[in-house]
Amino acid sequence: MAERWATFGIDLHLEPTGPGLRRGLTDALREAVRTGRLAPGTRLPSSRSLAADLGIARNTVAYAYADLIAEGWLTARQGSGTRVADRTVPRPPAAPPTPARAPGRLPYDLVPGTPDLASFPRAEWLKAARRALAAAPHDALGYGDPRGRPELRTALADYLARVRGVRADPERIVVCSGFAGGLRLLCEVLRARGARTLAVESYGLDAHWDLAARAGLTTIPLPFDSLGTRAQDPGAADAVLLSPAHQFPLGGALLPERRAAVVDWARRTGGLILEDDYDGEFRYDRQAVGALQNLDPDRVAYLGTASKSLAPGLRLGWMVLPPSLLPDVVAHGGGRSVSVLEQLTLAEFLTSGAYDRHVRAARLRYRRRRDRLVQSLATRAPDVRITGIAAGLHAVLRLPPGTERSVVQAATWQNLAVHGLSRFRHPATATTAGDALVVGYATPPDHAWTGTLDALCRALP
Repeated sequence: MAERWATFGIDLHLEPTGPGLRRGLTDALREAVRTGRLAPGTRLPSSRSLAADLGIARNTVAYAYADLIAEGWLTARQGSGTRVADRTVPRPPAAPPTPARAPGRLPYDLVPGTPDLASFPRAEWLKAARRALAAAPHDALGYGDPRGRPELRTALADYLARVRGVRADPERIVVCSGFAGGLRLLCEVLRARGARTLAVESYGLDAHWDLAARAGLTTIPLPFDSLGTRAQDPGAADAVLLSPAHQFPLGGALLPERRAAVVDWARRTGGLILEDDYDGEFRYDRQAVGALQNLDPDRVAYLGTASKSLAPGLRLGWMVLPPSLLPDVVAHGGGRSVSVLEQLTLAEFLTSGAYDRHVRAARLRYRRRRDRLVQSLATRAPDVRITGIAAGLHAVLRLPPGTERSVVQAATWQNLAVHGLSRFRHPATATTAGDALVVGYATPPDHAWTGTLDALCRALP
């Protein structure tokens, strides 16, 4: 009977106090209802279940329930059990629903870095999650391999080799919590190995520079010219962080001769290249640029993410590591920070072809947006030159000298969030790339694209 009671009913925490069990239980229940800890409509455990949980006689619980029903605190109906009465705790009138929006967030948004979250393939992702969970072995829910689930690492190796030209062995892949999680691990490993400096592109994300600084590395910006980053000689740096397929935010690709030269530097000095391939799937007007890692898998650590192709909230990223780096990265935490269920779902999403279908559809949708952006600027702001549009999810709008700050302010007056190019400039960079806006045209949902584009055009000179 005790085993039956252990699985019957619902849990309820009560601490009966007072001169007698019946009175103490009645007072405890009444107080829980009066203070709102038990909300109106809450179903209470059966008298048998609650008596077993409290170690008291069933009749004591039954009498306490009866007392509170008579007082109007509880109700009892055949087949519905005992519940908290709806009239016992008055509820304040419900406030009208308001759209969820972060404090200070503007209604139109062109801040780069986020895809169209409204287009996340919820139905396909849910189907993949169900299939993956149904097929998963029991041990998949344990602690497992610190590199991540083998199903995902195998699926990623096939996908990256096919689509990005990465030389990927599942044994050398580590799943991580997005790009930032992977970069943090690598910076910590580099610092533990004695590294002091990390060369970075002159324009990039301060979040990445801050992350390196927290790991104890000093970031030094690489020079650039009209052809892009001059990465061929990072000097005395111990490692270099690059986005060679599509530099963020300027938008260019690292020239072939500069790709070869920076790999030669790594071989010659023993340095390490960290390759950020954040949006490698999105190419429009030119052949996709393959991964730099293919030139030397022993000197390049490749980092990819689903943040741009699917959604950053998934926190799914991956690293393809040189063999010499793998043990230290695994020792620093590896892929244990990522949910096993999300890993299995992404593996199923990749192997079923759903990921390819989603990326192709997204590529077409973003290309149409980009084309409309170009057409609107040509008509409504012909003096603004647009660059960096052959790939990715953002464009650079070149502005007249000295106008960047005023245009960003004008955009705010149009209820539009947009960043100027100077926001992405490394503080130690000696030269500037001029005044410009960095427009993330993937960010708005489809229904808001027209209004967002109009607000942008109104803000431009």
